Amino acid sequence: MSGVRFGLEIDGSGHLTPALVHAVETACAEAERSGFLAVSVTAVPEGAGTYADVARVSKWERALRRLERLPATTVAVASGAVGGTALDALLATDYRIATPGTRLEVSPSGADAWPGMALHRLVQQVGIAPIRRTVLFGHPLTAAKALELGLLDEITAAAPAALAEAAAAAGLRSGRELAIRRQLMRDAATTSFEEALGAHLAACDRMLRQTTSGAGR
Repeated sequence: MSGVRFGLEIDGSGHLTPALVHAVETACAEAERSGFLAVSVTAVPEGAGTYADVARVSKWERALRRLERLPATTVAVASGAVGGTALDALLATDYRIATPGTRLEVSPSGADAWPGMALHRLVQQVGIAPIRRTVLFGHPLTAAKALELGLLDEITAAAPAALAEAAAAAGLRSGRELAIRRQLMRDAATTSFEEALGAHLAACDRMLRQTTSGAGR
């Protein structure tokens, strides 16, 4: 794909297996070294029986938490119907590219709702009202609607080129600084100004020290 390979591929139609959890962990470990991770997501659960057990779902959620906190840029390419574990992974990435015809499904027709943290991430990222019908009644979000809500960043028929461009842009950013900015952004939605001030001042101190160090060379 224009020189950019997928470090992680999630097929949402399959079972949540230990191998899938391990794949996410392995991809995260590689991204910590490389500073970039491309993720392919597609498909929705094909009925009941994909949930495994609570212990495995817990491990899956911990792996996703690691994914969304990586000191690396994460870019997802979504195609077709996206639900279940595929939607989970999509919502944990930084930049989201979709091919035309992509749709996001929380409760696929004919299947039970996937009991993951996708609902939490959806509400956290766009609020309750915009996705109420999707959550309660299983109305899919079209790619255009998801783009409007900010759940997707780009819709293109030239996904390989878009991914290559995102990978090139990622090389201009510091992985650690990216992780700090991402965390400050998330904290802003749940913490008071006073509680957030210390973390922001620490980030400012880091930047000023780097600037001073660079100027002294």
